[in-house]
Amino acid sequence: MFQFNRALHFDFMGRRKLALAFSLTLILVSIGSLVMQGLELGIDFTGGTLIELHYERPARLEEIRKTLEEAGFERFVVQHFGTVHEVLIQLQPLEGRSSAELSDEVVRLLRGHAQGKVELRRVEYVGPQVGEELREDGGLAVVYALIGILIYVALRFEYRFAFGAVIALVHDVLITVGFFSVTRIPFDLTVLAAVLAVIGYSLNDTIVVYDRIRENFRRMRKGTTVEIINASINQTLSRTLITSLTTLLVLLALAVFGGEEIHSFALALIVGVVIGTYSSIYVASTAALILGVSRKDLLPPKKEGAGADGLP
Repeated sequence: MFQFNRALHFDFMGRRKLALAFSLTLILVSIGSLVMQGLELGIDFTGGTLIELHYERPARLEEIRKTLEEAGFERFVVQHFGTVHEVLIQLQPLEGRSSAELSDEVVRLLRGHAQGKVELRRVEYVGPQVGEELREDGGLAVVYALIGILIYVALRFEYRFAFGAVIALVHDVLITVGFFSVTRIPFDLTVLAAVLAVIGYSLNDTIVVYDRIRENFRRMRKGTTVEIINASINQTLSRTLITSLTTLLVLLALAVFGGEEIHSFALALIVGVVIGTYSSIYVASTAALILGVSRKDLLPPKKEGAGADGLP
């Protein structure tokens, strides 16, 4: 049977400087985009009007978008909601116009251009105060998750590994969020949920690599720190790639066939899984190496008097 890790041996740590330059470039682009243009926040965070419509015939989203654009609406999201007959429209708040006025105008416009009946199912309004609270709570959720991970990894392994894991997770979150800033894809609660899921996924891969590094420090009596880390990454490589590829297959299916309501969620996870797999191989291990982790940090301390057992 073909053994992937035995047949191949990649010098990952030998290319760590190139990987570091690549990661720094992505992080700088992400931070620059976040500072210059920010995120295209969805209605969950900004507040606005949500309208659900039922079309007698299958609704054509492009025609609906064109109708709204011609009517002067600028910031909106139109997507199917369950079936091709259900349409969900999200409108950003407009100064001087109430939610009821906006919904009445939208329904009147779309009924005038639709072939068949258009039934209004529901209208909801998310106030800007609620959106601001969700934005703050979402940011705090990410911070609390990182603090909890820092404590957990420090207790299970060693504080250098803990900081390395958190550096890798911050790396993954920044690049994933930066992707949405650069592409101007709306950032809503489903995307935030995906970002939190990326933290858990990336941490799982990192823990697997760290666990193997700890084992090899205790088993491999010869070899430098770089060589042991390199061997550990290669030994877990097949598991990391198989897990990532099977996860990506599911996410790609969701992104293509799952409908627009979960497209952003699936897209955020796709970006996060790719970046998380890369960071568990390069960023987490390189960070621990730069912080100075060594064999003596992970070997169990010798008990006093252990060498004198059996002496008279």
